[in-house]
Amino acid sequence: MTTTQEIIDLEQQYVLQTYKRPEFVLEGGEGVWLYDAEGRQYLDACSGIAVNALGYRSEAIVEAIRQGAEGLLHVSNLYHTAPHALLARDLCQSSFADRVFFCNSGAEANEGALKFARKWARSKGHTDKTGLVAFTGSFHGRTMGALSVTATEKYRAPFEPLIGNVAFAEFNNLDSARRVIDQNTCAVIVEPVQGEGGVTPADPEFMTGLRALCDETETLLIADEVQCGLGRAGALWAYEGYGITPDMMTLAKPLAGGLPMGAILLTQIVADALEPGDHGSTFAAGPLVCSVAHAVFKHVNTPEFLNDVKTKSDYLAAKLQKEVAASPLIEQVRGKGLMWGLVSVPPAADIVTEARNHGLIILVAGPNVVRLLPPLTMTQAEIDMLVERLLKTLEAMG
Repeated sequence: MTTTQEIIDLEQQYVLQTYKRPEFVLEGGEGVWLYDAEGRQYLDACSGIAVNALGYRSEAIVEAIRQGAEGLLHVSNLYHTAPHALLARDLCQSSFADRVFFCNSGAEANEGALKFARKWARSKGHTDKTGLVAFTGSFHGRTMGALSVTATEKYRAPFEPLIGNVAFAEFNNLDSARRVIDQNTCAVIVEPVQGEGGVTPADPEFMTGLRALCDETETLLIADEVQCGLGRAGALWAYEGYGITPDMMTLAKPLAGGLPMGAILLTQIVADALEPGDHGSTFAAGPLVCSVAHAVFKHVNTPEFLNDVKTKSDYLAAKLQKEVAASPLIEQVRGKGLMWGLVSVPPAADIVTEARNHGLIILVAGPNVVRLLPPLTMTQAEIDMLVERLLKTLEAMG
């Protein structure tokens, strides 16, 4: 039997070292709990970076995988399959969208949305309308196009030059956005709740103002809901909380319950600009992945589930504001739904490391922001445990 240290040694010898992993090996999970190879138990407030919205060993996901594995796994997008069409129907009927393009990740979804925006502008005869606008604190992915609209310098600098004609405005500053959005802008991309950039919700006035600016300049508004969508922000879609609709929305993370899937939801106006051959993906929308995504979506998209998420969101918010914000190590608590950031005095990475000693898995969202992304299925009793372990972590550091 391979030991924990042997697994770690193999990873360090053969895997490209682009991640810093802690010194344990995970091998099981149940509900909101993870277990390592040494039998230690961890309360998971990370959800695989917002992917495992239904926790571990979800009956809905396990059964969908079991049934899907007995059918077709892959046939490519050259042929019709039922799961592909059924999932697309449900996504469109539950959102602003008329059409869906499926892909394999959030970065791919954002890449595709940027391509679609430029093709849309060109189809209107605007050959110079190629500008893209993003915001400080943004994170849209690490492929070249998605990275071009990601603000963080350390992610961008080693790979420049990236794609051109991109401008950054200050997040939540409408005057700043107004200075860079003009008639030559084809798309504005924004996270309704920024994730990697610090868990910062957009102000309502900012989002309504962006929609108005895009309308004035005939610019497409892209909502990146890769992390904050599908129930995470307390509603099915984060944009719903702002009383606006985007022209495109990108999804991924929780969509297929841990299997790789992304999606671009778009209006018919944008879809009319695209033709066969304009974009594609070999692995996207395979029958197995779509079957699992359909099961996840049907599970989340019910009034009972979403109302329960809202109740637990309010409960977590109150506990964080009352108990965690009282710690001298925490300067601010901010977030929405079951997506929270704790602005910390010590480096966030140090808090994340100490939390593991108290059986708690959490994340960073920048140098001084601790990020909480618990499964949407976490109970109020488990929220109590999360906060208790977080307080013990802070006390141990302070």
